[in-house]
Amino acid sequence: MSQPTSEYESTPPTTKRPIKRTPSQLDIAAFKDLTTIDALKTLQKSLNKLVLTAPPQTQREIRTEFDGFEQLFGRYLHDNADQSSIDWQEIQPPPEGTVIPYKKLVEADIDDVKNLLNKLIVVKLNGGLGTTMGCQGPKSVISVRSGLTFLDLTIQQLEQLNRQYNCDVPLVLMNSFNTHEETEKILQKYSHVSVKIYNFHQSKYPRVDRETLLPVATNMTGSDNECWYPPGHGDVYQSFYNSGLLDQFIEQGKEYMFLSNIDNLGATVDLYILKHLLTDATKHEFVMEVTDKTRADVKGGTLIEYQGKLRLLEIAQVPKEHVDEFKSVSKFRIFNTNNLWINLPAIKRIIEDKMLHMEIIVNHKTLDKGINVIQLETASGAAIKSFEGAQGINVPRRRFLPVKTTSDLLLVMSNLFTLNRGNLAMNTQRSFPTVPLVKLGTSFNKVKDFLSRFQSIPDCLELDSLTVSGDVTFGKGVSLRGTVIIIANHGDRIDIPTGAILENKIVSGNLRILEH
Repeated sequence: MSQPTSEYESTPPTTKRPIKRTPSQLDIAAFKDLTTIDALKTLQKSLNKLVLTAPPQTQREIRTEFDGFEQLFGRYLHDNADQSSIDWQEIQPPPEGTVIPYKKLVEADIDDVKNLLNKLIVVKLNGGLGTTMGCQGPKSVISVRSGLTFLDLTIQQLEQLNRQYNCDVPLVLMNSFNTHEETEKILQKYSHVSVKIYNFHQSKYPRVDRETLLPVATNMTGSDNECWYPPGHGDVYQSFYNSGLLDQFIEQGKEYMFLSNIDNLGATVDLYILKHLLTDATKHEFVMEVTDKTRADVKGGTLIEYQGKLRLLEIAQVPKEHVDEFKSVSKFRIFNTNNLWINLPAIKRIIEDKMLHMEIIVNHKTLDKGINVIQLETASGAAIKSFEGAQGINVPRRRFLPVKTTSDLLLVMSNLFTLNRGNLAMNTQRSFPTVPLVKLGTSFNKVKDFLSRFQSIPDCLELDSLTVSGDVTFGKGVSLRGTVIIIANHGDRIDIPTGAILENKIVSGNLRILEH
């Protein structure tokens, strides 16, 4: 009985063995397409199972949200969104006239203010928690000045406008699932103000396991909150549309939304910008407020022209070898304040025509349980390329006053600013219009610790720069001028005495003031 022969043994000796070839680029592309389709199908099955674990009355809304997530995830897989898709050589400065100076607008006379304001709604991004500043609940309820919160100040501003001009500018809050429930409770205390307040919540998307590309959550009700995330403020357009509020405001004759972060205390309604939008010969569906970049803003997104469109360029999209160039104040001179003015009918058209396109921001995180996850986000300013007649307005720095840290909080609580009916304005006694550069150490990170270290907020009118590190406290009536650096080394403590005047001083070592 003959032994079975192998394939090669049965081949005539004169025939060469097949040569193994490396896969061609086409083979790789075809393989990637197949794996992308498989990953998307598997994800869809998992999402369908998740929907069925929700209460029946919420399943339709969740399914609508998940449709948005599937589209985002599909784009991520298809575009390999982890890679920068920017061709650096194609970047051009914005064309002449696409970024105009604010001072050009203030030359216009403002009349018929009531009619202008009646075409406006104000939308505040209210999805963030106060955890980075050591506070519980929505960041908007942190007290920032005279016992008033971000939300108090916003409502005061609009109440003043509505009363002064006998108009109806409503406030709309976009909450996240982290802030929605508590915000609704807080809003009850504003039931008697002359501002109509609406709120809606942005989408709740599942975090995806980096290895399996499947949702970490196994059900809608029992899963830990860390299995979910709000997908960035670029979600405002779709979520606003889904809420039904967009159609409602269009029916009321509203034409524009003014969108901004609730923690930007400089983002107030500006009549000159509003008049420009409603009366300019060119229809501007999207206007972004930009301002001059300083060394403190080098990571901020900037406006460019790319492939014939005005576009927002974020640092995450910049190839590594060009990051220093991107940070250059001389080449990229302006940055996005995230104060946006957007035409409401245009939002409706772009959503319904499926023409909204924003670059994907990929965030890699590790959950407490040790799972590495991906969360996909978008930024509201990136939508600029989807709108017609988009424009930038180079506004004064006073329109960008964000409070992200206790260092920012020190500035807005100080005498650098005056407060009038919810509006913060630079103190006229300040010699120059820029704010000082303040860097407080980790001992000041939490609001509670920050407040405990100041018997009163120092006089900062003549301050240029303040750096504080270590265990430092301030007595009452301290005055800081010029450049001040205070460093308490590990184990040391520095108590700045009541009434002290520090001008261009470096304080280090150990200075204790004991009660007696």
